[in-house]
Amino acid sequence: MGSASVDIYEELKAQLKDSKTEVLLPGDGQPYEESIKRWSEHCEKRAACVVKPTSPDAITTTLHFVRKHKISFVVRGGGHSTSGSNSILDSLVIDLSLMRGVTVDADTQTIRVEGGALWVDVDEEAAKYGLAIVGGTVNHTGVGGLTLGGGYGYLTGRYGLAIDNLLKVEIVLASGEQVVASETEYADLFWAMRGAGQNFGVVTAFTFRAWPQENPVFAGPLIFLPEKLVKVVEFMNAFHEKTDGDQVMILAIACPPPARAPVALTMLFHNGTLEEGQAFFKDLIDVGPVANMTGMMPYSALNAAMNQGQDHGGRRMFGGGAYKLPLEPSSVQKLFDEFIGFSTQERKNMQDSLLIFETIPYKKVIEVPNEKMAFANRGEYYNLATMIKWYEPEDDDTVREFSRGLLKKASQAAGVVADEKVRAAEGVGVYGNYVNPDVPASEVYGSNAKKLTELKHKYDPDNLFDGDTRLVPRPIVVVN
Repeated sequence: MGSASVDIYEELKAQLKDSKTEVLLPGDGQPYEESIKRWSEHCEKRAACVVKPTSPDAITTTLHFVRKHKISFVVRGGGHSTSGSNSILDSLVIDLSLMRGVTVDADTQTIRVEGGALWVDVDEEAAKYGLAIVGGTVNHTGVGGLTLGGGYGYLTGRYGLAIDNLLKVEIVLASGEQVVASETEYADLFWAMRGAGQNFGVVTAFTFRAWPQENPVFAGPLIFLPEKLVKVVEFMNAFHEKTDGDQVMILAIACPPPARAPVALTMLFHNGTLEEGQAFFKDLIDVGPVANMTGMMPYSALNAAMNQGQDHGGRRMFGGGAYKLPLEPSSVQKLFDEFIGFSTQERKNMQDSLLIFETIPYKKVIEVPNEKMAFANRGEYYNLATMIKWYEPEDDDTVREFSRGLLKKASQAAGVVADEKVRAAEGVGVYGNYVNPDVPASEVYGSNAKKLTELKHKYDPDNLFDGDTRLVPRPIVVVN
């Protein structure tokens, strides 16, 4: 499959004219230019056509069109992927951004979310009913991308992953058929959707289990100078032992504005009162931060607390690894020095980069076996990530090489062994939403990779959706 002449998209426009679907071409000015923007500039590509459907029927029509004309395409949800899988050059984008509806059923405590919704849409609507669902930590990310890859959030320690609270998905398959997948309908497809869903179709709606969340929460950042790093790590080691699942501690090595000086930045969360939160984190607060911005806030505002510095613009790349606690403070100090040394090189202008230790309690996560769903990152460890931001295309390869090398060192230093037997027993040790498509299937899906390949051939035998070339061992150009 490949690209097509611009004229052929007039045929698609005609087919969709009665569906309220927008069909944008490069000559359509600002609406088109806005449609190809992405969170990361290195993922921005000039598509030949951007289709913005408002219904599953419009998506079915579009899939029939791309199959008939052998046109490559991708699907865009929130536009946050840094792998480039949500953009394409000279071909077609199915952009779900007009499908952002959120419907709350307070009686059943369930929430139906359309495929193009952002977490801010969900957080704000759910709050009207005193409810919340497990979501991300930055609210302008898409619900679809985070959920289909697993979904860690502030409520994970209490309720598990987003996919653990997913009740069903409404999906348009490669054939154009519209189906509902759940534990009782298309159960094998539902198994695949929870962890590898980008490979099987276009999800037009998710239905989640919601949880009561009427009270505000204790949350916010503490910022420490580098000389306090050892004490911060010592508290993180203690956090691992004392959390009851209602707390989160995120440690980021960064050079935030305005000073652009190296710091250890922590983001704290306690699902409870001010007094409880301050008591739980007292030993960390007593270390002496240079800035303490913790306090009470509505849960609906929590996922916006880390938005600063995560706005659109610049080139970005995520990389993923894992770590176990307790950590040796001297090992973290070495990682701190190496990361800061790389990100503060004047020529490269990478001061907005982060090395992130996500201490999100995993007890609830590992209650679900890795074979229960396609997602295979359940183990007694935490996620580690790099989020590197840069501006010059000539630095792309340098960034990628540095990120991989640092994460490998970090995972080894933190006691996570990249051994197949360990991965099979304890989880793969890498979060699929943080890795690029060239990472082997065994490293992302572990022993689930074989079953996923079989299901791929069942539900998408022609590989129309190619969000993950690991599942089909042959050259493909279609990307989702």
